[in-house]
Amino acid sequence: MLARILDTPHLAQVVPRLKPEVLHRVIQTCGLEDCSDLVAMATPSQLQAVFDIDLWRPPQPGFDEQLDPNRFGQWLEVLMESGAALAASKLVGLDIDLVVASFAQHLRVCDVAAASPFTTLDGKQINPNRRGRGIECEIGGYRLEARRAGAWDAIVELLLFLDAEHAEFFHRVMRGCRRLANSRPEEDGFHDLLTDTDQDMFDLAVDREERREKQGYVTPAQARAFLQASRELQLDRTTAPPPSPIARAYFRAIESTEEPEAAAACSSADPSENSDAAADALSSVVDALLEAGVLPGQPRGLLAGAHDEIPRVSVLQRLMQYANEHDPVAFSSRGAELAYLANTIVAGCSVQGRPFTASEASDAAAATCNLGLENWSRYWPQEDLSERFLIEHDLVSVFQVGWRVLHADVCLFAADRLVDTLAGLRCDDGEIQLGIVALRTALSRQRRAGTPWGARGALDVIAILDTPAWAALLGLIDECPVLHGVIAAAGRPGIRSISMSAFEFIAGNDQIAAIHTFLDGLPSTLSG
Repeated sequence: MLARILDTPHLAQVVPRLKPEVLHRVIQTCGLEDCSDLVAMATPSQLQAVFDIDLWRPPQPGFDEQLDPNRFGQWLEVLMESGAALAASKLVGLDIDLVVASFAQHLRVCDVAAASPFTTLDGKQINPNRRGRGIECEIGGYRLEARRAGAWDAIVELLLFLDAEHAEFFHRVMRGCRRLANSRPEEDGFHDLLTDTDQDMFDLAVDREERREKQGYVTPAQARAFLQASRELQLDRTTAPPPSPIARAYFRAIESTEEPEAAAACSSADPSENSDAAADALSSVVDALLEAGVLPGQPRGLLAGAHDEIPRVSVLQRLMQYANEHDPVAFSSRGAELAYLANTIVAGCSVQGRPFTASEASDAAAATCNLGLENWSRYWPQEDLSERFLIEHDLVSVFQVGWRVLHADVCLFAADRLVDTLAGLRCDDGEIQLGIVALRTALSRQRRAGTPWGARGALDVIAILDTPAWAALLGLIDECPVLHGVIAAAGRPGIRSISMSAFEFIAGNDQIAAIHTFLDGLPSTLSG
């Protein structure tokens, strides 16, 4: 795919017209180093938007994202492959606060005079304290000391060029880094305030979240709040739950960005660039991206046909199909809600202790909505689950019901059964018995907090007793419970082997019944 794109005529006119999200997908697919030619053709505004996606990583799935200085260093090295002049032109067009914060993670900066020996008026020789970490240099009247060795050569070469050709920008960056290099102030009545570095990072994160919210992204904090509110949903009401205020605020905040599928890959360009040759080149690039799967194909919201990944969401498929045929406006709204739910799962949750992929999040959202539909009449029998249900009801509320059922009937139920099983479990091996007691203690504590998955690390002792049961329990006692292949295969004769990584998203009550059957047999499984 990359070779096909790079061979496209008039590529220099095409790349600036690609949406930053599309450019980032290409970089993710092919690798940053291999995409250096494409990066060199991107505009500073494109790179700024790509950095909003690529430079920020969560320390753990579902946690707030943080600026990754090592990734910024990789970007500088790739930009410098095209020459210092090009790298500088890109850097000058970026947000100065982002540039300063990123460089400050790599450099400790001070004035040369502040780090040089001097003689006082009374003749005393003063040698300022030097950390002496080994990697340092002087550029433009500043002493630079490396905080990390990665990308040091590229940074020094780039700063030398900036000092010579973009002096004003260079000094703005250096002054900013110097301010952030100040030592921590002495503790006083205000020592709980953020340091300059922490405050800068906080401000950068807030500005980035505001930009991404307008593009339809869900922040990790909003996602966690929505998912936790869904776990605590009150199902004993006489009527269905009211719309989620978090979801309503999200839909009010974003602007409509519906575009044709091919046009969604492109941003507006200067009319002078709209030659027939450039248009043909753009079409060729979009075709290559579609064929390689870099651009999404048919929207998942229709759920038409049988997907191998989500074969069980028949109720959702049927109601979505009816809405599509009888009320396209309602169908479009349900599709937007499915996209929101998938974004929320990606931003605020994990599966099997790792981040969701985009396709997994889409499948999980659909499965949970199907589970919510199956259980809707269980709580509100007066509401008929007719063909018009999704024309009259939103999918966010349906998802919340399904997420609540997952939490109560799968995660908490499995944790309670395991705690009861461990209470009566005895092992002759003293070390294993200590592990059983530690697991029961940790799981009981986390269960009281409503977060049994916090004890997943202590489940390793179960692997010693029965590895398939351990794998199944890891799937059940989680933020997003899943049905491990061990349980799914129990009622399917003829299956000889199960991958330890195989699982299904829980979409129906029959799967929950199979889980309860497995848990009922857990005492004999672990004691045998």
